[in-house]
Amino acid sequence: MSELDAEAQELLRLGSATLYEASRSDCFLAPAFRPAWDGAQLVGRAYPVSAQIGDNLALHHGIEAAADGDVLVVDGGGGEFGYWGEVMTVAAQARGIRGLVIDGGVRDTAQLAALGFPAFSTSISIRGTIKQWPGAVGATITLRGRVVRRGDVIVADRDGIAVIPAERYDEVLEASRDRAAKEDAYMARLRAGETTLDVYDFRRLGAPRRDTTP
Repeated sequence: MSELDAEAQELLRLGSATLYEASRSDCFLAPAFRPAWDGAQLVGRAYPVSAQIGDNLALHHGIEAAADGDVLVVDGGGGEFGYWGEVMTVAAQARGIRGLVIDGGVRDTAQLAALGFPAFSTSISIRGTIKQWPGAVGATITLRGRVVRRGDVIVADRDGIAVIPAERYDEVLEASRDRAAKEDAYMARLRAGETTLDVYDFRRLGAPRRDTTP
């Protein structure tokens, strides 16, 4: 994927929720991952990084190793440290890295927003890090129970983060297009006055007991 190509734009329009629902699998990251600044959103290929808690040396190696169009997806052990900030963002953007997803903290959020660099983290923290353990780059990681492999497609927005396995990408994209088209048809019926009970055929599931007390 090249920067902001048509397919990436389509994925952002479809959104993380539609992609997840259309996948019919648990391809989402935990809700603890939130955008570091309002409006952040990203699409790219996962480049996994494993870091020691409170040590961001592995992230510097990740910046060097990742390719244009990649998203750094980092297991920082959930540590509430400022693993990432403005300096690393400038270095990452120069190499075409599209964004960051980290189980850990980031800082310099105003600068990240001004630079337009999307970062999703489990905390915001100014607490400093050490640089002692080089970690691992490119190898499969597990973030709060979700496996992330190199090349998986990451779609992140304010609703959440979908991690689409590379081998299922075409299938999930097509299913998401179908789901979006069906939802457009549902919206038209709802705007015409139909209820969600009828549009989604929920009446077959039974009626509630009604209180007839005056």
